[in-house]
Amino acid sequence: MGIKFIQMKYISLNDKNHKVSFEDAVVRGLAPGKALYFPEKIPNLSKDFFQNLGELSKEEIAFEAIKPFVGEEIDKNGLQEILKKTLNFEFPVVPISENTGTLELFHGPTLAFKDVGAGFMAGCLGHFVKKGNLGKITVLVATSGDTGGAVANGFLGVEGIDVVILYPKGKVSEIQEKQLTTLGQNITALEVNGNFDDCQDMVKKAFSDAEISEKRQLTSANSINVARWLPQMFYYFFAYKQLTEKQEKLVFSVPSGNFGNICAGMLAKKMGLPIDRFIASNNENNVVTRYLQSQEYSPKPSVQTISNAMDVGNPSNFVRILELFNNEFEPLSKQLSSFSYSDEETRKAIKQVKEKYNYVMDPHGAVGYLGLQEFFAENPDYYGTFLETAHPVKFLETVEEVIGKKVEIPVSIKEAMNKEKKAFNISDYDELKAYLMQ
Repeated sequence: MGIKFIQMKYISLNDKNHKVSFEDAVVRGLAPGKALYFPEKIPNLSKDFFQNLGELSKEEIAFEAIKPFVGEEIDKNGLQEILKKTLNFEFPVVPISENTGTLELFHGPTLAFKDVGAGFMAGCLGHFVKKGNLGKITVLVATSGDTGGAVANGFLGVEGIDVVILYPKGKVSEIQEKQLTTLGQNITALEVNGNFDDCQDMVKKAFSDAEISEKRQLTSANSINVARWLPQMFYYFFAYKQLTEKQEKLVFSVPSGNFGNICAGMLAKKMGLPIDRFIASNNENNVVTRYLQSQEYSPKPSVQTISNAMDVGNPSNFVRILELFNNEFEPLSKQLSSFSYSDEETRKAIKQVKEKYNYVMDPHGAVGYLGLQEFFAENPDYYGTFLETAHPVKFLETVEEVIGKKVEIPVSIKEAMNKEKKAFNISDYDELKAYLMQ
């Protein structure tokens, strides 16, 4: 059904003459000079595929969508097995009001949307390691909240792979911290005295450090890695399957931090998925909102908010969105809107939606909901879906305080909360390097 490319190449966004295979892009994480990898061609999926979407399973849809990007580098059975393991939970679109639904992405093992990307990447990397020519690999990753837990869970016990996770001290929720600091085995957590941008800068610096490269084979599991970024397109195919009977035009509002999720959705549209518009919903870290207003891209240090997974002052994946539109502002602005909201507005939205629709949003979903409502003010002829990217329980204190009620805690979270935290505290790059050089 889908068009298959035998060998997709990945280019560096800093040097399009630099081309590598899918395996190389996954293993390296970043191209030389800290550049991101990007597929050389965007495949068009066939009309048959979209016409038959309603009859296909999640795994079949995902296989057709991702196959052109993997090519023959993972055999059909191997790829199907990775997808089966990665997608073993549901992705329901839950109606909120007449013109609004929410795509719940928190039904995976760590209750966050990042379970899909982390699980898929772990499967791919595990497959490549088993081929026997890579040796031992260290996955080095920075997290602003949910990435750490998802990566830790996805890679737990994968043979031949060590995982080192950097997270900002005091800037992730207690549940998020427990999910990434209590697993042990091949997972190490480093608690950084700083913010997420400091963590991400340290990770990028380590990748370009020749001394570390001689000691360890590093790769990243942040959404900058193509194996983390690409499978996020699955959400939009799964949602569209559930929305095909809607007569209105479709718009998706995506709570956006590092912009990998929304970029994958826009990639799916380029492949033929009939989505009309996207909304990048920001908290007060609003560099893209400001860009779409001024055409000037000016990163600034991140500020801490209650939607902490979006506390990113310089979103890495936005350069991929620009590439999708050949770095041309006008066509991009016709498909992407962006709005930003304060913590006070976010809390108010959580309270209002609970009272009016009896639905409990997490702070990130609330920002997505707000973006949708603002978009509707001038575009009433759309059906809107906002993404609930994490279970409200992961932001227990904030949500319970706002709605004035207890949130039911899933069993998996109760188990994690009873485990002992194990993390090493570091303050600067030299301390990270010293750890990696052991």
